[in-house]
Amino acid sequence: MKALLHTAPYTLTYTDVEDPVPGPGEVLIRIAACGICGSDVKGYTGTTGRRIPPIIMGHEAAGTIAAVGPEVSRWQVGDRVCFDSTVYCGTCEACRAGQVNRCVHRQVLGVSVPSFRRHGAFAEYLALPAHLLLPLPEAVSFAQAALLEPAAIGLHAVRRAGALDGATVAVIGAGPIGLFILQAARLAGAERLFVADLQPGRLALARRLGADVPVCPDDEDLLARVREATGGRGVDVAFEAVGIGPTVRQAIQITRPGGTVVLVGNVQPRVEIDLQDVIARELSLVGSYASSGEYREALELVHRGRLQVDPLISEIRPLAEGQAAFDRLYEGTEDLVKIVLTP
Repeated sequence: MKALLHTAPYTLTYTDVEDPVPGPGEVLIRIAACGICGSDVKGYTGTTGRRIPPIIMGHEAAGTIAAVGPEVSRWQVGDRVCFDSTVYCGTCEACRAGQVNRCVHRQVLGVSVPSFRRHGAFAEYLALPAHLLLPLPEAVSFAQAALLEPAAIGLHAVRRAGALDGATVAVIGAGPIGLFILQAARLAGAERLFVADLQPGRLALARRLGADVPVCPDDEDLLARVREATGGRGVDVAFEAVGIGPTVRQAIQITRPGGTVVLVGNVQPRVEIDLQDVIARELSLVGSYASSGEYREALELVHRGRLQVDPLISEIRPLAEGQAAFDRLYEGTEDLVKIVLTP
């Protein structure tokens, strides 16, 4: 089959690789669409340690069943399906509690680390456990389904924040996950929404999707803007969806005493914060990783038209053009939110 193989830093090769074969309890998916995640773009630089070459990346995908392995009875060839990126065992304590993102045997599609290598969906075919699948309604396109994974991450982050009804909320970072957090927060009852990003195009999209106060930190001070708009109080909840020191510190600064900061972005493994400020103002710092059951909810919301995905799809390109698509996203000179690749 054809695949986009990550072979070295900044290098992706469209090449022939061996076809995967579904094992017991697995299905073979003919991939129809796969989105490029920001973690993939960061991973192809070779700096994260989570995309060790050679690896087929890609974890935001959907397609049709091409074959079923032994011990699979529910699914048939030709079924339209979508699936989350977390490969979980289903039997450990965390899985039994419904916290599949904390599975002790967890693997992630398209990720390679010293402990495991799991090829992903930037390919014509992908074999994966059948228990990960959900049926994809005809009304939801494959390209739309490729955004269900980041949508589920946004829903999970909002769930981690607790009750948002009537809350004042800030989202720092208007990439795909930040834009889904924005929408999910509104669905959860948030009354006022600030969104901060450096790209004017993304801020315009954030306003289109429901942001009340878009802020470009290059043009105005975020802390001053929030204080002015909240009477000096700060926001009830800040979602940090970038994952670097300066934006983590911003999220802490703009949050009111007793408020919550949800940490979603994951770029720098270590950041420096003002611990005394966190303690003295009794802030709650909450981590949010992947999703845990929200993928099904994301599918239902997209199917019902309550969660918008089409505005986030900047382009749909052939898998053979994957190298160019990655390069453009990495360079960041265009107003691109999500590029979806099709084998």
